[in-house]
Amino acid sequence: MYAQAADPWQLESRWYEQRKYAITTALLPYARYRLAFEPGCSIGVLTEALLARCDHVVSADVSVAALDRAAQRLHARGLRQRATLLHGSLDQPWPAQPFDLVVLSEVCYYLQPATLREVLDREVPRLAPNTTVVAAHWRHPVAEYPMTGDHANDIIGATEGLHQLAGYRDGDVAIDVYDTAGGASVAARTHVPGA
Repeated sequence: MYAQAADPWQLESRWYEQRKYAITTALLPYARYRLAFEPGCSIGVLTEALLARCDHVVSADVSVAALDRAAQRLHARGLRQRATLLHGSLDQPWPAQPFDLVVLSEVCYYLQPATLREVLDREVPRLAPNTTVVAAHWRHPVAEYPMTGDHANDIIGATEGLHQLAGYRDGDVAIDVYDTAGGASVAARTHVPGA
């Protein structure tokens, strides 16, 4: 796909994508994160948005061409030194780093449901305490995808050790936010009186 188009999903130009990224980042419970993991980064549009909230992002993709474009994007914006780009897939072992944010955006429905379950059961227990996990997926069925975005988010939501903090649904996208610390609200986390 990347041989035929630099941005095959129009991540840079499509309002749907810009809006989805804005909703995704707005739902995050903390203003700032130290280290994020983003498997399935494509050309780095969401990576760039995450760097506005994260000190460093480790992003991965199965496409070398996509990673090259992500590197070019981040370099052009002076952000390349704050991102690590890895060639790999979601179902491979995740980097052994103390991530405090994991972003599963438009990637989990590429796996078979049983494989996604295995990945989450293997990786979630390895996450640092108080890690935020956000899942954002297209809700419409796609013939080539083993499952829908709703099914992917349901599997993620059923993962032992994840506690739901927030959720958003419209006709196109399902976005859910979890953490590994117990699910306290943003107001409680930030000591808002009365929370």
